[in-house]
Amino acid sequence: MRPGVNRAGFGEARGNYAVAGLGGGLAQLGRRLLLGLCLALLVSLVYIRPTAAFTKGAITISVALVAIGLRWAWGRASARFGLRRCYLFRDGLVITGLFGQPRSAVPWAEVMGIQMMTSQSLFMAFYRFEITRRGSRPVAFLALGFQPPLVEPLLSQAAENGVSH
Repeated sequence: MRPGVNRAGFGEARGNYAVAGLGGGLAQLGRRLLLGLCLALLVSLVYIRPTAAFTKGAITISVALVAIGLRWAWGRASARFGLRRCYLFRDGLVITGLFGQPRSAVPWAEVMGIQMMTSQSLFMAFYRFEITRRGSRPVAFLALGFQPPLVEPLLSQAAENGVSH
């Protein structure tokens, strides 16, 4: 757990998970489109066989590997430094921002409900959560992937605190 995340005193820590905002969703879309274009280019290079096909194929594979490597490096760095995380606690949750600072601290006692939307397509796979609170603006965030590890713990922790979804 990052120091300073549980300043609100939400009790026992129940885990932390990667989340994203609109930029993360668009980055996922861009990365998947780029990898799809690289795959289409490689297939066309094999089928058409233009001059210098090996060099063009090597450059295409390099671009794809760089995109995959950047995604892997960002995942490792964000987990290590607590960037864009959802920290679940017994009595609330804390969402951190792009630089690891707490962006939203939400006690379960203030939560009126959780709305969940999902998109499971080839280019965008995410769960969008919107937590509605009494007397405050809603908190929205994305959990990227087809089956992100955040979904079950968040919903079970909400149900444990009497919050419906």
